Amino acid sequence: MPGGTMLRKLTGDPNCKNGTCPTLWATEDEKNYIVQGYAITDPERLAQLALPEGETAVMVPVAMLEEYFNARR
Repeated sequence: MPGGTMLRKLTGDPNCKNGTCPTLWATEDEKNYIVQGYAITDPERLAQLALPEGETAVMVPVAMLEEYFNARR
């Protein structure tokens, strides 16, 4: 992530009890989202995703998510 970019919390798991639950963040410039979640340990899912073990956060372009959610309406 570019240096010094602040994150803004958009929403989190409403059932969270310990404060470190899945959360959706936006970068300050709102060009990207960051998704915080649980590490995927199921080998079949990891194989489908081709992610390194232990990866728990991803950044995606805002436009991609907007297109997805708009298409589902």
